[in-house]
Amino acid sequence: MARSVQLHYETILNYFNNRSTNASAESFNAKIKEFRASFRGVRDVKFFLYRLTKLYA
Repeated sequence: MARSVQLHYETILNYFNNRSTNASAESFNAKIKEFRASFRGVRDVKFFLYRLTKLYA
């Protein structure tokens, strides 16, 4: 546990100093994964990114 704290101490201090987390980024990643799973594979990457920006931008 001590090693984990040593590796992530800047992130831990950032939370207590600024009350900022990466929760919004994690939430967006979950939305992307859910969107991708609903199509069961992506063949046209350009179209996938277009649809993604239209839905979540």
